[in-house]
Amino acid sequence: MTARLGLASTRAIARTSHPPSVVVSRRAASTSSQQPARSFGRTAAYASLFIVSTGVFAAYYFDCRAAVHKYVVTPVIRYTLDPEAGHKLAVRVLSSGFAPRDMVPDDEVLKVELWDEELANPVGLAAGFDKHGEAIDGLFDLGFGWVEIGSVTPKPQPGNPKPRIFHLPDDSALINRYGFPSEGHAAVLARLRSRLPALFSYASDPANESPLHGQEHASLRSNALLAVNLGKNKSSPPDSIADFVAGVRTFGPYADALVVNVSSPNTPGLRGMQSRALLQELLSGVVATRDEVTVTSSHSHRPRLLVKIAPDLTEPEITDVAAAVLATGGIDGVIVSNTTIQRPPSLSDPNKVEVGGLSGPPLKPLSLTTLRTLRGLLPASVPLIGCGGISSGADALEFARAGAAAVQLYTAFGYQGPGTARQIKDELTELLRKEGKTWREVVREAVAEHSLREQQPAESHAPSGGESSVHVLTQEAQKLKQLLDELGQRMEKTLEETGVGGEAQFVVVTPPPTA
Repeated sequence: MTARLGLASTRAIARTSHPPSVVVSRRAASTSSQQPARSFGRTAAYASLFIVSTGVFAAYYFDCRAAVHKYVVTPVIRYTLDPEAGHKLAVRVLSSGFAPRDMVPDDEVLKVELWDEELANPVGLAAGFDKHGEAIDGLFDLGFGWVEIGSVTPKPQPGNPKPRIFHLPDDSALINRYGFPSEGHAAVLARLRSRLPALFSYASDPANESPLHGQEHASLRSNALLAVNLGKNKSSPPDSIADFVAGVRTFGPYADALVVNVSSPNTPGLRGMQSRALLQELLSGVVATRDEVTVTSSHSHRPRLLVKIAPDLTEPEITDVAAAVLATGGIDGVIVSNTTIQRPPSLSDPNKVEVGGLSGPPLKPLSLTTLRTLRGLLPASVPLIGCGGISSGADALEFARAGAAAVQLYTAFGYQGPGTARQIKDELTELLRKEGKTWREVVREAVAEHSLREQQPAESHAPSGGESSVHVLTQEAQKLKQLLDELGQRMEKTLEETGVGGEAQFVVVTPPPTA
């Protein structure tokens, strides 16, 4: 019996000790095998979600049409930073290479014909946004057909004291009194050179070879133009043309167009250069320099020359501008217009009292009126670029109907963000297709209707030299012949009344015809 009890005890100990250790061992093995699989699966899911989200965000962010740019990013910058700081941030982003882009090809109806060039669209960016040439390619990537940098002055200058830029959100407008802050010719020229691909780098003597090395445009794009706006140092004599001549000489090889800015209201004495005598002297000087640079550099790149005028000119002053352009010859166009010093009654924002140039929608009526007046004083061969208050496709079309070959934006770009050019182009495309016309057709019709007829000599320009003498002699001979004819008729009538007419013969001597 004792043996039985010992055997039973041994079996009980075996049942109570060994099986639990086996069970624990199996559970541990099961847990250790499942945990890595679950951890790996969770990590893979998170990684996939992150990659997909990043891709979606990138696709959304880099598309300038994304609503986040217009309704989130741009308003946040405008309301959290002072205007000048926000402006600088925008330029930095666009120069970084990580900026939104216009992903949509331009519609065929938007094509522009300008100086025998074909541009993809008529929407350009005016000078004042990229003052130092820092974000040229980022701006072209937003879909602008024309990017104008500057104004650039020969010597660096800080511009006017801060604050010098003011938002008028109630009027979607802007007042600035920057006063041409500029890093100077040398700094901007270095940036323009650095844009050129290594294959086309400019390391040779500029007097012997073109820096573009056969590139079609300085924009480095086949259907867009790069312009440089030339300013004047505040320290320079008010009536001196030297700063503008230096600008043509410096930037001629690196720009598709050069803009002579005599219309900023923020540089003392500058607008005085819009008078006929001074403007004609200035334009003659820059044309001669442009032609000299083109010939002596032994290349075919010949930048276009334009002058930018104010919207505050009276009709006689606009006539003087047209006369100076016509008398000079070689001026390829006029930009109408710069900012205004007027304050239309419609302004409601408290910042309307600030001193400086007003831009945005309140400027549009003034700019349009100036453009219409000038269009009638210049022949079709001198294109006009409309600028001032354009913020929609309808605005752009209105300028085209007034005779503008292309348009430029500034203030609308600041308020609406990176997608502004795309939005205006889309609206313009829709309007043109409704009319069944292209941009070129609208412009051609308007220019043909409103421009000065080239076969009609301008009344304000009298012939000169030998042409003047022949013209005067011919007129005097015709008047003399008319007087002698009238005299002969009176004498014949008198003789008839006295009864002598049949017996007397009178010979009326007329001068020989003049050549």
